[in-house]
Formats: sequence, structure tokens, C-alpha cells
Amino acid sequence: MKLQVIKQRYFWWMVSAIAVIISLLAMIFSYTQFNAPLRPSIDFVGGTRLQLEQDCSIPNNCDNPLDIAQVREILAEQGFPEASIQVVGENRQGLSIRTKTLSVEERTNLQNALESALGEFDPQTAQIDTVGHTIGQELFTSGILALMVSFFGIIAYLSVRFRLDYAVFAIVALFHDSFLTAGVFSILGLVAGVEVDSLFLVALLTIIGFSVNDTVVIYDRIRETRKNEPEANMNQVVDDAVNQTLTRSINTTLTTVLPLLAILLFGGDTLKEFAFALIVGFILGAYSSIFLASTLLAWWEEREAIDH
Repeated sequence: MKLQVIKQRYFWWMVSAIAVIISLLAMIFSYTQFNAPLRPSIDFVGGTRLQLEQDCSIPNNCDNPLDIAQVREILAEQGFPEASIQVVGENRQGLSIRTKTLSVEERTNLQNALESALGEFDPQTAQIDTVGHTIGQELFTSGILALMVSFFGIIAYLSVRFRLDYAVFAIVALFHDSFLTAGVFSILGLVAGVEVDSLFLVALLTIIGFSVNDTVVIYDRIRETRKNEPEANMNQVVDDAVNQTLTRSINTTLTTVLPLLAILLFGGDTLKEFAFALIVGFILGAYSSIFLASTLLAWWEEREAIDH
């Protein structure tokens, strides 16, 4: 069975347009909540994050799940009413608190107040991270700069290797992949409290590299066919190129996604969101290369032929 990407291109364009609109709405709503299109971690905004877990080895210490309202009341009494609070863990026995930068004394007083009201916390699992505001801004600026440089570098490379129009549609596909991946995390930030950190920017850079590689393979096949058969119909050329490279695209995506799935299921907590971002981005990369970059190029060539 052969894919007929040209025949169904308007359907795929509509699917992508709907996904982009949903992502944009999620980012707008997220901005009203967190002053950012995605929920930022302390990597970007600075502050202190405390991750505490009740010590269930103590009898009766974990009988009841933690209550956010009670935690918020304690934080307000300590002078941190604006703190972000999340109850974590399968049995809701863990706390993740993010607030302004705290001194050692403030952290100690806060932890003592929480333990007095909620029970003892396990010192082995406690994590305290502090990032200065200036460092957070520098990390964010550096990450965005890296993304912009990668986009311009890809445009330059593809313009030399192919033509400018090839490069433009490849960038459209890359933007699509990056934007929808960000949209997924924007939604997760709203519904599940997922925060993005510097690893998320690394994931976006990796996604861009993977996606453009898939697109280049299809573009190479299109260019070869056009060179050997200059009178061939562009729509048919694109359909044939997609089908000829389809097995390779699927196999490449599967062989990269499966190890990432293993990391997501069995890896450490710090890598799970990174792995999930790559999974989403790699799948989108294969999708955009097949259904967007190629079909947009065929549409453009068709318009150029009509104009001339």
C-alpha cells in the first residue's frame, strides 16, 4: 500500500493547523498563569526548590496523604504565600515547593514548620536547589540563542545544498515540530504541573537535528528524480520519494524512540521529561517530513509552474 500524501495534503495541513492552534491557546493561558508560555523551572526564573518526602518507616507517619491547602497555610504563616506547591508521588506523600531564594535559616525554619504539622520527612530523599535570578536569565537567553543559531545554520546549509525554497519549507517543518513539542509541555504544565528546564532546550535542539535529517533524505530523493526526469510531474515525484523513503523513516524513528521509551519508563526522574520531549519531537519530526515539508514543496512548485 502506497501513501498518497499529495492527494490527502489538505487533511494533514488541517491536522497540523488544529494542533498549532491548540498549542498556541495553551501557551496563552499558561502565560496568564506563570508569565511564560510554558511553566518555567527555577533554572530560568531563579529561586529555591524544596523536594521533601514523608518518612514512611516511622509508624503512622504516612497514614494520610498530604493536603495542599494545609501546606499553603503553613507557607503563608512563614511569609511565602506566593510559593508554588505540588504534591507528588504515587501515594501523595511527597512535596515539591518552589519559592523565592531562601537563606539557610529560612529553609530550616520552613522545613521544621512543615515537619511539625505534617510529620517527619526522609532526609535521604530531601532535595534543595537554589538558582540565582541572573543565572536563570542567562540560561534562558543562551538556550534561545542556540535555537536561533541552529535555525539560521540549517537555512544556510539547505540553501546551499538544495535551494532556498527547499530550506524555507524545511524550516516550516522544524518550527512545526518545535512548537508542537512546546505546546504539549505547555498543556502538561497546566494540567500536571510539569516544568521546563534547560534540558528541555537541549531536547528541542536534538529534535531539530533529527527532523531536518529526515527531511533531507526525502528532499535528496526528490532532487535526484527531478534531475533524471526533468519533465516528471512534481506531485508524482513527491509521492514516489515519500514512499521510497518511508521504510527508512519509520525504522529510524522506531530505533530512536524505543530506547527513549525505556528511559521514560525505567530511567531516573531527572531524565523522564527529557526523554518524553524527545519521543514527542521525533515522532513529530517523522510526521512533518512526510506530510508537511514534502507536500508544501510540491504545492510551491505547482504554483511556480502555473505562474510561469
